[in-house]
Amino acid sequence: MKIKQLRLENVGPFSSLAVELDAAVTVLIGNNGAGKTTILKSLATSLSWFVARFRSEKGSGSAIDEEQILNGANAASVAMAVVDGGEPYEWTLSKTRIGRKNGHPSQLNNATRLADVYRTSLSSNEQANVPLIAFYPVERVVLDIPLKIREKHTFQQLDGYDNSLSQGVDFRRFFEWFREREDSENESSIPEETLKAIESTLDADTWNTLVKGGLISPRDRQLTAVRAAIAHFMPGFSNLRVRRKPRLYMSIDKGAETLNVSQLSQGEKSLMALVGDIARRLAMMNPGLANPLEGEGIVLIDEVDMHLHPKWARSIVQRLTNTFPNCQFVLTTHSPLVISDSKDILVYALENGELVKVPPLYGQDVNTVLLEAMDTHVRNALVAQRLNDLLDAIHDRKLDDARRMARDLEAELPAQHVELAKARLLLRKEELRLAKN
Repeated sequence: MKIKQLRLENVGPFSSLAVELDAAVTVLIGNNGAGKTTILKSLATSLSWFVARFRSEKGSGSAIDEEQILNGANAASVAMAVVDGGEPYEWTLSKTRIGRKNGHPSQLNNATRLADVYRTSLSSNEQANVPLIAFYPVERVVLDIPLKIREKHTFQQLDGYDNSLSQGVDFRRFFEWFREREDSENESSIPEETLKAIESTLDADTWNTLVKGGLISPRDRQLTAVRAAIAHFMPGFSNLRVRRKPRLYMSIDKGAETLNVSQLSQGEKSLMALVGDIARRLAMMNPGLANPLEGEGIVLIDEVDMHLHPKWARSIVQRLTNTFPNCQFVLTTHSPLVISDSKDILVYALENGELVKVPPLYGQDVNTVLLEAMDTHVRNALVAQRLNDLLDAIHDRKLDDARRMARDLEAELPAQHVELAKARLLLRKEELRLAKN
């Protein structure tokens, strides 16, 4: 299942907007308030109707918030086109202000029809795979690592949709789920020595049948997927587990050192929770795959570079697509590194309610991306203007003015400032030329 297009009418800052999403990774850039989050929330709202109709034929998804209706408009609508198994499906969700009339009601029959395809498949084969649908907003900060289980979690296939589109996914659920799942693993798994003894007495086909059928489980399949995803996504991190002595805490190996997860940076914790949550949902929803990380899905992430060091921001898209190769990602970012170091991505810039497709930027330097795609100065605008004035004075051979400007800049800028050093060199050349003449 892949999104092909989103159309908005009178939603947020957009009177009319069509977004083509025919790519494995789409990245939205723009100033704060340009509408990036509005697009992600609109996608999540529309997809919630597929999820609701999948779980129950007459289920109801999320409604468009009346506050999201464009000022002065009576109604708003979100239309989505998706393709699944080569078949197109399109549905429209509408919202009318209280006391107003709208001539375009919601049309959700195709969301129901697509959901019915999956219900039918699951009814005939309980090992059938279903697509992940998840939205990770900016409110995904990991503030603590809770290990006290507040509620009993279930591990059924469609539980992978629980809170997957709520606007404020709580990573508390991931950590609680991990502990509860690990408790179950420790209670039900067979000791390694016993497994080896059993395996030695069985032929390969019988052994594989028992393992595949879940009758013999040396490791919990869902936890294995989470551990594998974290190790693949975050090289150097491995063996996430719950420690029970001398007190209860979650630990992870970082290189040769074992750390309490709470000791990790905010960026490390957020990435671990994000990747772990995607992996656990894929593992729950794809019981028929040998590698559940290859399951299909649609993942929306707001400010994907949040809390990330530039080194992580530079590789975040590649890490996501390598770890979850069959998921479609729609991301927003403020970092030029995210889009300059990623191949084969679709980038849109948002400004004043308009959407502009950005030409490929792979391999471009950060300054080029800031200037051409993000319409931002590569340095402080006042400093840039003063440097330009200095160069103009040198070019016009107003050397007294140039010397004064250079001294003023030297008093404020670092001694190793490259552009000022270049200007000083040009000034010296003009002084030598003038002295020679």
